[in-house]
Amino acid sequence: MPKFVDAGLRRQEVVEAVFRIVAADGLERASLREVADEAELAVGSVRHYFASSDELLTHSFGVVVDRIVGRLTAADERLAEAQPGTPEHRQAVLTLLGELLPLDDERAVDACVWMAFKNAARTKPFLAAEADRSHRAVAAIVGRLVMDLSSAADTDVAEDQQRLVTEAERLLATLDGLTMHALLQPEWMTAQMCGDVLESHLSGLGSHAGSH
Repeated sequence: MPKFVDAGLRRQEVVEAVFRIVAADGLERASLREVADEAELAVGSVRHYFASSDELLTHSFGVVVDRIVGRLTAADERLAEAQPGTPEHRQAVLTLLGELLPLDDERAVDACVWMAFKNAARTKPFLAAEADRSHRAVAAIVGRLVMDLSSAADTDVAEDQQRLVTEAERLLATLDGLTMHALLQPEWMTAQMCGDVLESHLSGLGSHAGSH
């Protein structure tokens, strides 16, 4: 009898091989042949699940986006259960933001792969849709967080909305910067340092968002 192969499991094994290659050597090395070698499969076996390199990379990008957004969503749900103004709420905020940072091996690989794909989307149009999806999903969660934490006045709705958008983008830029520094300089930008920077940023968020 022919050996049964779980297609979903095999596709995931191939994607994990993509992640290992990207994390170690960059996206340019993630060809079908290199991925097949990393996954210990024949190229034909990989082509059975992914017709082209573009299809494989697009699917892999989607997987890492789903991983990160899934962790953010779960953390966002836990945050909603915490009482605002309490130490538990503050820690839940930091935990949520930390899901975007390379604070352990799993998140480091995901962050490295995510950043590589986002950068590649600038010159590879087939990755643009996933790049847009990832930005919108993360921005939506961070935007809600900023709204909850800010103390913007209600006197000028249009001005307040613009200020909140600016603060959300400032926080997103801080997270991207921390991620890049932590990936490139892990000895300096440790988990503790990332936490300290986020604490400092959050401490000034309300005053920035509510100032006129």
